[in-house]
Amino acid sequence: MALLHRAELRPSKLELLAGWLPGRSWFAGEAGAEVSRVAAYRFDDPAGEVGVETLLVRAGAGPVLQVPLTYRGAPLAGADEHLVGVIEHSVLGRRWAYDACGDPVYPPLLAAAVLADAGQAEEYFEVDGKREVRPASMTLTGSRTGRAVPTGPVPAAPVPAGPGDSGVTVVRVGDVELAVVRRPVPAEAPGLGGLTGTWPGQDEPVLLAHAR
Repeated sequence: MALLHRAELRPSKLELLAGWLPGRSWFAGEAGAEVSRVAAYRFDDPAGEVGVETLLVRAGAGPVLQVPLTYRGAPLAGADEHLVGVIEHSVLGRRWAYDACGDPVYPPLLAAAVLADAGQAEEYFEVDGKREVRPASMTLTGSRTGRAVPTGPVPAAPVPAGPGDSGVTVVRVGDVELAVVRRPVPAEAPGLGGLTGTWPGQDEPVLLAHAR
């Protein structure tokens, strides 16, 4: 489960992305335009140290873009090229936001979702000592491939294999190679395993990630 905080963020996540996205090779949309949130989903870091959230956004009237992010309480060594920016969180303090494709915590969690339909983390707030669950903004469906799923952080940050492939970023963990679809569109999950999603207004499943 993912514990959320009712907090003020400076800059906000969308403000941070408005400055970062236009510099990505896979960016599509209006540079300088306001970035709007379409939907989002989270994975749960077993160690409870890193926030792992994927935002689906648009820049202006552009297409949907998929941006997996990790949030850390301290800089990740050797990951400067993957840093999206620093956020001041009114509850947690300073948080370093990274492109999750360059964070070692992310690929095993993505592999579990793609290969074993591990699903998304349930999000909740603590209100007067009780859990108040926030409804998911989208639905995820993974594959049940029977393949062994790597567990735990990998020893070193995986290196994305380059933007290539029309907006696909590839990460590797163990013997598993995963493609993160940066501009997701309706498609079926391939036979090797895939992760699809739907949200209000998008009833036809879009392909978010798949094994290669």
